[in-house]
Amino acid sequence: MTGRLEGKVALVTGAASGIGGACARRFAAEGARVGGIDVAVPGSHGCDAFAAADVRDGSAVASAVAEIVTELGPVDVLVNAAGVSSFGTADTIDEAEWDRVLDINLKGTWLVARAVLPGMVARGAGSIVNLASVEGIEGGQAQTAYNASKGGVVLLTRSMAVDYGPNNVRVNCLCPGMIQTPMTAPLQEGGLRPVLDWFEAQHLLGRCGQPEEVAAAALFLASDDASFVTGHALAVDGGYLAGRRFPGVL
Repeated sequence: MTGRLEGKVALVTGAASGIGGACARRFAAEGARVGGIDVAVPGSHGCDAFAAADVRDGSAVASAVAEIVTELGPVDVLVNAAGVSSFGTADTIDEAEWDRVLDINLKGTWLVARAVLPGMVARGAGSIVNLASVEGIEGGQAQTAYNASKGGVVLLTRSMAVDYGPNNVRVNCLCPGMIQTPMTAPLQEGGLRPVLDWFEAQHLLGRCGQPEEVAAAALFLASDDASFVTGHALAVDGGYLAGRRFPGVL
């Protein structure tokens, strides 16, 4: 039995760790040749090709994509998983931090998509999976830049789905809840632990998710199993967005 991405070339940003790393591993297990992009080359990334690049830098992105295409072939699947978190309200976050978060999470998603789209359009096929967040659907306290960036990813996804659907290029996004990754690891320490406990309680399944669970959803959207799915924001959130339980009701 062949894998669901057999013969495909998949490009994953943020491939060195977290959700990006889980996607790279799962896609490889499903038969894809995987190219990874991250800000630094890790000791072991498991990709067939890897390029170090900052997704905020359009020239660096273009060079990294060209390098991977030369080594592996045209990109069939893109997963934009590079991202950062941030805290701060609209009147307390400084301009440099706002720019950092928007540039990595939103601009970076656009820059990498821009680099692979011409090839997908020319071949009349492709699948792009962007990583947004439940906080791109609803607001979160003191996360102004992060919320804005992930909300932007949701609408960027839908805009690209509109533009490139006629070229048989599907564009979807994932909206994870609280996932145990290096980005969320600081919540397990010190004074932030109550925040993590609260988030866990708001997930109807009563726990945080694992990167591999998000990668499984990314695989579905990337594969031909989702051949009639585009412009969709899929929550992978343990029921976080479904609603709230109230204490003492039942």
